[in-house]
Amino acid sequence: MTSAAILETDIKQRVIQFVSGASIEATPYDENRLADFATHLPQGTNIYVAHPPRWQLQDVVRVAVKLQQLGLQARPHIAARALHSERELRHALTELNGAGIKQILLIAGDRNAPAGPFSSTLDVLASGATVDCGVTSIGVAGHPEGHEVIGPSLLWDALLTKQAFAQRTGTQVHVVTQFGFNPQAVFDWQRHGRTRGITLPVHVGLAGPTTLPRLMRFAMQCGIGASLHALMKSTSALTHLAHVKTTPEEMLVELATRHDEADIVKPHFFCFGGSTETARWLRAMINGAVELNQDGSKFSVRV
Repeated sequence: MTSAAILETDIKQRVIQFVSGASIEATPYDENRLADFATHLPQGTNIYVAHPPRWQLQDVVRVAVKLQQLGLQARPHIAARALHSERELRHALTELNGAGIKQILLIAGDRNAPAGPFSSTLDVLASGATVDCGVTSIGVAGHPEGHEVIGPSLLWDALLTKQAFAQRTGTQVHVVTQFGFNPQAVFDWQRHGRTRGITLPVHVGLAGPTTLPRLMRFAMQCGIGASLHALMKSTSALTHLAHVKTTPEEMLVELATRHDEADIVKPHFFCFGGSTETARWLRAMINGAVELNQDGSKFSVRV
């Protein structure tokens, strides 16, 4: 076997290994096709259940319970600013616990003004509800390219507080990053966190397979910093920006071959309304249907 073939085999195996523990997301919009997730994904796959605007927490809980019953590991979003009361929070967490769901993703949410007493994820943690209601694993948000509203110092301080909460309560806490297009930004962010004493494991957020226009639309909505500005340039200019990766396949090659440089555990795929397609694409990768291009910088997936 030639050295080039050995390199190709190594990259392919690294990609397959890296995505084998990946998570994806569903929303209440997917409720009528939840069985597709069980068909396309291995049992026990983590499925984050997002809380879109105009849907209620009870909808998120209902979908999460159905996914759990299908043999998947549901991880519902709990959006602090969308909570109307602590009673609502505790009722939801108790119902989830009763269904065997002891893991959540805790986020602030997109509302400018909170619907109830919680203005941040730290308020939710301080209430003691997650501990009292049996939550054992919490994902929290990370922003490798910054946040359009919150400054970097506050973001780092918040992660330190969440890490202290994990140590104090025995709750498993990990970071799920916002999706981006710059792998180096993820590595730099994680290393900077280490200098501040943050050792939480990182699940790196990636865009799932989608069109460039849709990707740009969601990137604009999420305000993801430098990568967004790069995407706003012409498509031809993107070819000259070596650090910017506009497809998940490009991102995955670099992350899979370098993730041991940082405490990046596995990827989480944002689906942008294409949850079933992302599930099918992920399963194909797990099964090894990966074909590298000539220079090994990206690959295609035989779905």
